[in-house]
Amino acid sequence: MSDNRPLKKATDSVTEITKLLQYRDINGQNRLFGGRLMEWIDEAAGVAAMRHAGGNCVTLMVDSLKFKKGAVLNDIVVLIAKVTYVGNTSMEVRVDSYSEEKATGVRTAINHAYLTLVHVDEDGVPQPIKYGLKCETINEQIEWEGAVKRKEIRKHRNSEGF
Repeated sequence: MSDNRPLKKATDSVTEITKLLQYRDINGQNRLFGGRLMEWIDEAAGVAAMRHAGGNCVTLMVDSLKFKKGAVLNDIVVLIAKVTYVGNTSMEVRVDSYSEEKATGVRTAINHAYLTLVHVDEDGVPQPIKYGLKCETINEQIEWEGAVKRKEIRKHRNSEGF
């Protein structure tokens, strides 16, 4: 978690995007189109990663994307992204998506995702991330440890040709 780099807090990267579901966001089942939500998740993760790295970042992979509940026309959808792990040139970002009740503001989870993004220069060449990550809470430490496990699983899957 800590190395010789200056540290940024996980909360420094928090990004919240709010969308109102419109007809262009709806699929043939009159629900939020999963691809549209994936687009928004990628956008939120990219902003969080850029905030942490202080430069351009590109998505390398989506490690986990779990749809929990649907959303429908005129629902308010809120996406919250935060950096959970920082390596040398890449980082993991968690994005939680919610449907927000208009009358009460109560949020119900509709999606949970982890993405890996890479810090790159103007030519798309990976660059070292100059900031490490300071985990200040038990939950942030748990997220870090989970990211390490997910990274090991990815390495194992790569060795098997996946």
